[in-house]
Amino acid sequence: MNIELAQNIELPGGFAANPVMIKGQGAPVVYLHGPFGQEWDEFLDDLSSYRRVYAPAHAGAEETEDLEQLDGIPDLLLYYDDLFDRLGLERVDLVGHSFGGMVAAEYAATFRDRVGKLVLIDAMGLWRDDAPVRDHLLVAPDKLVKLLFHDPSKPEVSAKLAMPKERDAMNAAIVHRFGALASTSHFIHPIPERGLKRRLRRIKAETLILWGSQDTLVPPAYAADFAALIPDASVEMVQNAGHLPQIEQRKAVSEQLEKFLGGKSATRH
Repeated sequence: MNIELAQNIELPGGFAANPVMIKGQGAPVVYLHGPFGQEWDEFLDDLSSYRRVYAPAHAGAEETEDLEQLDGIPDLLLYYDDLFDRLGLERVDLVGHSFGGMVAAEYAATFRDRVGKLVLIDAMGLWRDDAPVRDHLLVAPDKLVKLLFHDPSKPEVSAKLAMPKERDAMNAAIVHRFGALASTSHFIHPIPERGLKRRLRRIKAETLILWGSQDTLVPPAYAADFAALIPDASVEMVQNAGHLPQIEQRKAVSEQLEKFLGGKSATRH
């Protein structure tokens, strides 16, 4: 991981400390990861070249016992509000991928004045019977790869999927992934629909919706649904990309983010 700092942020309520990864200078932006766990990759290196990036783990990922105190989305949002307070972030831009996109949208709809700009990348949170979100928890590993990526043969994808060869590191990676899946599935299994569509109208933040055109986990039709429900939203489809366009088409996604977030000239919050 090419990060400058990993801070264990203590939280009220008896929760485990959150191991927030931090890098960069400039206006703050928080990145909320998808269902497979906290990590720092080249996409976040791109973002941290012109912004100060905070990348927390999702609630319950480090200690699954924390989930006993988080009954639903309202509790989860209070958790993140406390975390932002502890980080000294009064107003931030939010970038969320997949499950993290759902959380980012919920937060922006609830704490309307704390979010400057919002970026949703292949976000979960809505449901259509004619285009259901596929199950990523119980599917076989080979089928999961096809759900996540348009072209699994790309070197970027192979690097993403590679497991550590050293046994202890491999075991740690497996535990890390299990904890992440447990923490996120607590809020979205079996169907990732918790009434978000009724709350998206409240979002005041200017919103960019990025979507992999070949996403088979959360179909591209949801991009238009999010845009129709958020008052100030625009959509950019990312060609030749599945559910993780920031991996398969990193350059295109990073360029869209820099254009939207204002790059090095962004005004500090």
